[in-house]
Amino acid sequence: MCGICGYYGPNQIEDSTLTAMRDTMIHRGPDDAGTWVFQGKRGNYIGLAHRRLSVIDLTSLGHQPMFSSDKTIAVVFNGEIYNFRDLRKELSQLGYSFSSDCDTEVIIYAFLEWGEDCFAKFTGMWAIAIYDFRNDRLVLSRDRIGKKPLYYYYDRYNRNLVFGSELKSVMAYPGFPRRINDKNLELFICCKYIDSPNTIFEDTYKVNPGTYLIFDDGEIREHNYWNLIDVKDKYTHSLFGSYKEAMDELEQAIRNAVACRLVADVPVGTFLSGGIDSSLITAISQSITEHPIKTFTIGFHDDIDEARYSKLIAGYLGTEHTELYIEESDLYNMLKDMPIYYDEPFSDPSLIPTMLVSKLAREDVTVILTGDGGDELFCGYKMYDWTYIAQHADLIGTLLGKTPGMNLLKSRLSPELRAFINNRDDHFKTQLFIEVMEENAARLFGRDIYVKFDTEKDLNYNNWQERRMILDMLKYLPDDILVKIDRAAMKYSLEGRCPLLDHNVIEQSLRIPHSYKYHMFDKKHILKELTYKYVPKELLDRPKQGFSIPLTRWLRTYLKPVISEYTDESYVAKQGLFRPEGVNWLVNMQEKSDKIMYSSMLWSYYVFQRWYEEYIA
Repeated sequence: MCGICGYYGPNQIEDSTLTAMRDTMIHRGPDDAGTWVFQGKRGNYIGLAHRRLSVIDLTSLGHQPMFSSDKTIAVVFNGEIYNFRDLRKELSQLGYSFSSDCDTEVIIYAFLEWGEDCFAKFTGMWAIAIYDFRNDRLVLSRDRIGKKPLYYYYDRYNRNLVFGSELKSVMAYPGFPRRINDKNLELFICCKYIDSPNTIFEDTYKVNPGTYLIFDDGEIREHNYWNLIDVKDKYTHSLFGSYKEAMDELEQAIRNAVACRLVADVPVGTFLSGGIDSSLITAISQSITEHPIKTFTIGFHDDIDEARYSKLIAGYLGTEHTELYIEESDLYNMLKDMPIYYDEPFSDPSLIPTMLVSKLAREDVTVILTGDGGDELFCGYKMYDWTYIAQHADLIGTLLGKTPGMNLLKSRLSPELRAFINNRDDHFKTQLFIEVMEENAARLFGRDIYVKFDTEKDLNYNNWQERRMILDMLKYLPDDILVKIDRAAMKYSLEGRCPLLDHNVIEQSLRIPHSYKYHMFDKKHILKELTYKYVPKELLDRPKQGFSIPLTRWLRTYLKPVISEYTDESYVAKQGLFRPEGVNWLVNMQEKSDKIMYSSMLWSYYVFQRWYEEYIA
């Protein structure tokens, strides 16, 4: 796991500038660092920089930027290519020689042999930048599901490009225009994150998952090498024929994914929350390794604490378990680091406990396996229940919407019922509650708001749950869940690996009939049954809790003084991004209502202001 950044364009970039950009990400790679600046044959300048966290081949042979032996390819790389040894064997048979035991060198010769087709051959997670001396062009690639971040700023006027693993490395480029994109600010306030390829800034983007960009003499071309919608459509006609076949193939795919992610030259462990996903990953890890796997969990001194279940599961599996009970003050103290390590506005509240459990794990390991992806692949969220209800009662919603006087009554209805009645557009059937958030945001900004994901228009599946699951895999998973774990873990130079998001596991999951995943409010059915093969059902069969913070109470107590500063009418008017009357309305609604939509939106407003204070003001 590492941090990369660089530049390509007609203006000379100084080594000191590149070093300053690179060292904004020292937490991503404390073990080694490198920079390189070169002028190409067309006069353009290329600069590549790297911060290294050593995981495979701890020697200096893994130093980056790394070059091919014939000096035609240069690369900087963040991530892991898990099948690199198989690829190295194949490339060796084709005549290539290797001097290191790291995956970066395999990327170089894979690109020399197969060009951009090499990305489809990789199994793993990555953000890669390749400079091709032969054609004087830059290639940027991101892994299939978006585990590793990759930002870029494209200056069309000057025809140059700046990229980095984190947004603050791009912001460190001299003259970077920190112009806020109003549309994407609206999206963040409603959804708590900003989806790829968008960012909070104008002319600044994320590389989409499953794509690579070619930057050639000032022009960008984007190409897909893996497309989730195409893969879903492909497997719609080749579903598993029986439950047993689906179970067997799924188990083998997950075991293979776990096995390759346990390979490292540094200590490896797992997060163990006590839920289905992390318990399955931990159990399979323990069944593969000869020694007790290291497991980590944090607990809370309250009635919803799940650490006691994690301890029981760890005892049953025989892991080397570490738990830490934290106080509310520990959560609160993490707020100061939030805008530093989440350098684009991001307000998923579970980022705070995720940072704490990452800090705990880093004391003993450098690599951590997580259970991320299980909910999206196997229908695990409460939202999927709501989607199921909405589809089966859609006719009632239509009739209620046509009831005389309903428009006058809507404002008095609960947000849940109002969202249900408003859900009339066939293109957006699964984005429940978003119109309610748009209505609230319209007050905050003083204008009409539209933040629905148009991507849903391309998802022509009769089953609304399947449509929403694919939408979540395209948006919520890469831009919320994976952002959360990447930044929280990398804050402590900890590499997070997600076996359930191996592309082979994803593709196997798409071959499983939906009824095996969800049936009459029984979510993640087949994944639960697989987990019960490793862990007794009585240790797992309980309502899902997950990490949380006391958001509503914080906004009304600890955070109230600073919220008052950020919502002061003169402050809001001077900033010029929000409507003072709308901000005042939101504060009042959060004070008198326990509806999560108000506390969620005010929390996002607070997070944005912390970010604004750090990077703009």
